[in-house]
Amino acid sequence: MTGEGTAPLMTVLGLEERETDVFVGQTPSTQQQRIFGGQVAGQALMAAGSTVPAGRGVHSLHSYFLRPGDPAEEIRYVVERIRDGRTFTSRRVLAHQRRKGEDVAIFALTADFTAGEQALAEHSLPMPDVPAPGELPGIPEMYERHPERAAWMQAMGGAIEQRFLEDPFEPRAKTPPHTQHRTWLRVLGRLPEDPAVHAAALTFASDLTLLSAGVARLGVGWGGFVGASLDHAVWFHRPMRPDEWFLYEGDSPVASAGRALCIGQIWTAGGQHVATVVQEGLIRSLAG
Repeated sequence: MTGEGTAPLMTVLGLEERETDVFVGQTPSTQQQRIFGGQVAGQALMAAGSTVPAGRGVHSLHSYFLRPGDPAEEIRYVVERIRDGRTFTSRRVLAHQRRKGEDVAIFALTADFTAGEQALAEHSLPMPDVPAPGELPGIPEMYERHPERAAWMQAMGGAIEQRFLEDPFEPRAKTPPHTQHRTWLRVLGRLPEDPAVHAAALTFASDLTLLSAGVARLGVGWGGFVGASLDHAVWFHRPMRPDEWFLYEGDSPVASAGRALCIGQIWTAGGQHVATVVQEGLIRSLAG
């Protein structure tokens, strides 16, 4: 574990229930002062999970980023109870903000929950052979190397700890078939003993580094491109604790028309394959 203190990420994942099936989330003040996509996805999943019968965990979510969020405005998550079946439960969540006196949608999520079943067969991808997180540099070392370019990482580093297999600001260009982008991550502090919180925290973290895979073949690092998530999907294969180290591997099978499709795989430090992530994002040059 990362320590005895409550995870700072809970200030993001903790929602206020204003009325039945309506929840409100806040955006912490940061240097960049913007809404991070993983924040909205994690909060929306928390809202959905709050309406699900006990004993049913999320097994997949699919979402779209509709508009950029305004960090100065609260976000209202309205949950629609689509289905409560014998085995599966489905929820739809629409996130709203006020803009110039109007109520507009900024994010949409559909999530499916299940109690699970007896497995007919089990298989998964093996974890790559990579150095352990304790052997690798983290955000403080990146800030020391790149004080101006890495300054924005300080705020995120208060919630999510990272260990880098290569310098994210000066990566080497990758060639097929070795085009993967890999990072160790864990939530700082201790999360509650609640699988719904663990899934939401993993969703938050899963939006952190994935788009880097879209430019891995070019050797372009953080700050060398502008990226924006268009959609985000997560399949949860097995329960895990995001406040313990997990390896996040991203790859991009195709990029065209300014968009990159990126696929992520997540393993625990013990080598258990726990989640798969798919995201399409805009990839633009800083030159415009």
